[in-house]
Amino acid sequence: MEYYTNEWSIEKALALFEKPLFELLFEAQTVHRQNFDPTKVQVSTLLSIKTGNCSEDCKYCAQSVRYDTGLEPEKLLEVEKVINEAKAAKETGASRFCMGAAWRNPKARDMPMIKMMIEGVKSLGLETCMTLGHLNAEQAEELADAGLDYYNHNLDTSPEYYASVVTTHSYQHRLDTLDYVRDAGIKVCSGGIIGLGESVRDRASLLVQLANMGTPPESVPINRLIPIAGTPFEENQRVDDFDFLRTIAVARIMMPKSMVRLSAGRETMSEELQALCFMAGANSIFYGDKLLTTPNADQITDKELFEKLDITATHDPYKPGHNPHTAKNDLEESVKKAAVTA
Repeated sequence: MEYYTNEWSIEKALALFEKPLFELLFEAQTVHRQNFDPTKVQVSTLLSIKTGNCSEDCKYCAQSVRYDTGLEPEKLLEVEKVINEAKAAKETGASRFCMGAAWRNPKARDMPMIKMMIEGVKSLGLETCMTLGHLNAEQAEELADAGLDYYNHNLDTSPEYYASVVTTHSYQHRLDTLDYVRDAGIKVCSGGIIGLGESVRDRASLLVQLANMGTPPESVPINRLIPIAGTPFEENQRVDDFDFLRTIAVARIMMPKSMVRLSAGRETMSEELQALCFMAGANSIFYGDKLLTTPNADQITDKELFEKLDITATHDPYKPGHNPHTAKNDLEESVKKAAVTA
């Protein structure tokens, strides 16, 4: 799509990381203001619809069956419970409801319930997002037919560092799933985790992978690792606040029209760090006191922070006329109308 024009190299991305911090923040905020209203933030809520017993060995994850983290596994939730959780999320201000299942990939027997969840949540007027592990082309089409708006599948880190984080599948498996999702017409949500032991070059490489996609992800979650006892990364040191801030700023510059989301690890961030992240271009958060199995900032605290920063939760934080996805849909609708009247 022509509104994404940048071709990024790791060297160009590293040059951004190496800029003096205030210059980097100024550039990031300038890019952000060109496309978004800086006083608006999109809010999502995330629910674990199937917890634990995942066969993969992602070294950061509490849900892997390979690690003793004390997590109690749960089967796929009933559709009615998911819908009730979505209703509660909407009442507290969420505009998107994300549903995550700890699987390598969904099985055929699970797809009918998954599709019912999508249809039920959409009927409430919420955007829908799913993260179900790897998909094949047929599964992506099924989810699209059910009306799924977004599919989340994080790249986690750079292709060069990936084998140090996961060994039960390849980086290409993740890229293939994102291709299937995009080809099915579902919007992409994909980002990474900072604090896995990666280098700054790995962070640059991750953002290059995302930014150089044919269409970069519409949503880019940036997670700060929460070290979980029992996982191989339980002793990892927390990423420095300013290093995390730099990652947010570089993501904004490299993907100017994507929503950049503060995701896992936000409950460890001070109000001041979050404010700087919003200034650097973050404009989406997860609402609610839990993200799958890890804690999140509570809603009261978030509302108080928004009030202090004069931020409004919104479905669409783009500046009027700057949402490329709406513009594309409007163009397609105009073409359809022209074809009918021709």
